[in-house]
Amino acid sequence: MAKIPPGVGPRFPQVVVLFGATGDLARRKLLPGLFHLASAGFIPGCRIIGVSLDEYGVEEFRAAARSALDEFAARKVSDADWDTFAATLDYVPLTAGPAALRAAVDAAEATLAGESRRLHYLSVPPSAALSAVRMLGEAGLVERSRIVMEKPFGTDKASAVSLNARLHEVFAEEQIFRIDHFLGKEPAQNILAFRFANGLFEPIWNRNFIDHVQIDVPETLGLGKRSGFYEQTGAYRDMVVTHLFQILGFMAMEPPTSLEPAPISEEKNKVFRSMLPIQPSDVVRGQYNGYRQEDGVDPESETETFIALKCFIDNWRWAGVPFFLRTGKRLAEGQRIISIAFREPPKSMFPAGSGVGAQGPDHLTFDLADASKMSLSFYGKRPGPGMRLDKLSLQFAMHDTGLIGDVLEAYERLILDAMRGDRTLFTTAEGIERLWEVSTQLLEAPPPVRLYPPGSWGPKSIHQLIAPHAWRLPFERAWRDPNKSGG
Repeated sequence: MAKIPPGVGPRFPQVVVLFGATGDLARRKLLPGLFHLASAGFIPGCRIIGVSLDEYGVEEFRAAARSALDEFAARKVSDADWDTFAATLDYVPLTAGPAALRAAVDAAEATLAGESRRLHYLSVPPSAALSAVRMLGEAGLVERSRIVMEKPFGTDKASAVSLNARLHEVFAEEQIFRIDHFLGKEPAQNILAFRFANGLFEPIWNRNFIDHVQIDVPETLGLGKRSGFYEQTGAYRDMVVTHLFQILGFMAMEPPTSLEPAPISEEKNKVFRSMLPIQPSDVVRGQYNGYRQEDGVDPESETETFIALKCFIDNWRWAGVPFFLRTGKRLAEGQRIISIAFREPPKSMFPAGSGVGAQGPDHLTFDLADASKMSLSFYGKRPGPGMRLDKLSLQFAMHDTGLIGDVLEAYERLILDAMRGDRTLFTTAEGIERLWEVSTQLLEAPPPVRLYPPGSWGPKSIHQLIAPHAWRLPFERAWRDPNKSGG
């Protein structure tokens, strides 16, 4: 097992109270993530108390956790590691009430050496979050604790303000960690390193050199059992406010005074304060054919399963540069990219037919999949007589470094950050309320949904939205496979 560098994990042992412990997110991500963090030595002592509606005993919860690890853990689970982990697990049914939860936490803390901290993870629907918060307050579990909230954080400005006010009745803002797993991914953080550690790129990261930016997160998946939830939410609330705008904040922010959580959060919030309100005329909403026939969906539903929009950041660095965002369900490919298009040279001395300009501007592209990739495209001369130009690219993949095994899964990274009190990758109350504020016109007067066939790239009108530019996806050139020679 690799030695864990100092400062990566929390200083104190942790008692994790996991609400929604038998739910889908806990099974797929949270229990496997906690198992890896504990067994790899990232946490100096850990106890996990599952809480949910299921009337389980402790052994039933341990059996459910083992089955979750067997199905979803990215790394092999040895019997010895499992036995150690199983001993840390306890369970309290929601019906047992605050006193039983408090007793379980006290018992867990008594088994840990010295001072400990509490991490309350609310893996529950938004409608159940406040009752969980109340239960923690009634159980007296606010002291020495931090609380992780899942999205969405409200459905508009009024509900976000109300939710934050109710949270602040029990927990202080510095105790609240609003999670966005997109920002937990290694590539999202790599944007910070790329921008601020390299003298080559920071000077050109502005409106003088960048023509437009695309943040594109199409998904091939449908909704499965989430149709009922999604019908009340839609793609904009589900993905844009909580994920794509957060990525935009990272990409567009000014250099922070230091790489500490508070300065980074402040620079991200400045981006959100500078955003112009989203205009309904700059938005395309879509719905895939067949959505209205899904369980729990209104047969005349106007909920969007696809959204593309244009937005602007009205500050010195980005004035006039359009940011194009797109996401949706049942699309042609599953991708997560940021693509930065550079301005073309002011004059071309190349002869007609040389190929210059034929394949659009130069792009810097970040792939936000778990295994980080970057590509920089440019024009270069084709070998041989005459002046013929082709689009070429420099590409980097994390696989090339041999360090891919060191990448923490997004939820693992964010759980660790919350335990350490590092808020760099989390959203503040001010930030989320501001994003709902810029969304008000769109939410009050949304354009009609346009149907699109599953397996496509969305409604046809997305091309008018981005004109005279073009969407980067689908790519004209695929990412090179680093395992193939000559790539």
